[in-house]
Amino acid sequence: MTVIDIPGSKSVTARALFLAAAADGTTTLLRPLHSDDTEGFTEGLTRLGYEVGREPDRWHIEGRPSGPSATDAEVHCRDGATTARFLPTLAAAAASGTYRFDASAQMRRRPLAPLTEALRSLGVDLRHEGAEGHHPLTIEASGVKGGELTLDAGESSQYLTALLMLGPLTAEGLRIDVTELVSAPYIEITLAMMRSFGVEVVRDGNTFGVPPGGYRATTYAVEPDASTASYFFAAAALTGDEVTVPGLGTGALQGDLRFTDVLRRMGAEVRTTADSTTVRSSGRLSGLTVNMRDISDTMPTLAAIAPFATSPVRIEDVANTRVKECDRLEACAENLRAMGITVRTGPDWIEIHPGTPRPTEIVTHGDHRIVMSFAVAGLRTPGMSYDDPGCVRKTFPGFHEAFADFVARSAGRK
Repeated sequence: MTVIDIPGSKSVTARALFLAAAADGTTTLLRPLHSDDTEGFTEGLTRLGYEVGREPDRWHIEGRPSGPSATDAEVHCRDGATTARFLPTLAAAAASGTYRFDASAQMRRRPLAPLTEALRSLGVDLRHEGAEGHHPLTIEASGVKGGELTLDAGESSQYLTALLMLGPLTAEGLRIDVTELVSAPYIEITLAMMRSFGVEVVRDGNTFGVPPGGYRATTYAVEPDASTASYFFAAAALTGDEVTVPGLGTGALQGDLRFTDVLRRMGAEVRTTADSTTVRSSGRLSGLTVNMRDISDTMPTLAAIAPFATSPVRIEDVANTRVKECDRLEACAENLRAMGITVRTGPDWIEIHPGTPRPTEIVTHGDHRIVMSFAVAGLRTPGMSYDDPGCVRKTFPGFHEAFADFVARSAGRK
């Protein structure tokens, strides 16, 4: 058995940084994720005037319930979707100030319109400087009164998360009616974390009531990243190995841990305790049809190991993967075809047939999840390479070293 120490969750770290900045007092984050995305987020907070102290395994954030201390700031959000969506929402709550946000070319292509339209409906003075509904944008902050709004979060649950976290910073609170919602487990993360910072959201189906009143600082432990863990769980399932990830147990917040249920359906053995999850397999995997709407970040992981199943793997209801760091559905299809695998696709699905992949250079489109997913396929396809292996720095800068160590330890037991 191999025990893998997975870095902190990107999703949890980003939410914790927002909540800590908005809270009354000093928050300490334990084992936060160190990556390009989270560095971009903390840099953005600093530019907005928040005090962030960083030690190797703990960060300290001085909260400001009144909003950013800077009244004029320019923030570059890099490639981070949470940074690009959460920080403008945080800045909008300031009593006054001018805040300009921009991002990488990749992030500029990703949509913002449902969120920025919702902010405008709440009275926020916001303008897009280039293409409507995309970065760059400028906010002339004057506080947010609050009220009722209707939101389509069928493209990204991050729109809803940003508004939920804004709610306690408004004068009257928010009532949000959601017409469409994708990646629903991420909203459960948001609600649980808001609760940890002292705010209870009232949910009735897809209607959310957020009271005004603000957050309380706390000490918050960031759990390991379940999306990152999926690569090691998939590796165990593919190679007939056994992997245990501590810190992801029955009480884990992240829905992406449900990826292990997919592996179980394919024939792997999964054991979850209070504080860890273990995947063990003979290496023989069955095909299946699976809806991955709620765990779509793990779609590339499954797609990369699908050719090794005994029958086709069909992944459905993942249209939102087309508007991630790249069109992930098409990127998976493109690379699998280059490996000699038969693939069919539709607007929101991909079907992958069994085959014997040949090594190729993976076209990553600068997407960290494409690299890490196809690294798993490489365990049974020697000679694979990547056109941009370094893009893993977005969420797991040490991935290649950690994966090589996993492979070495696994080989040493066989």
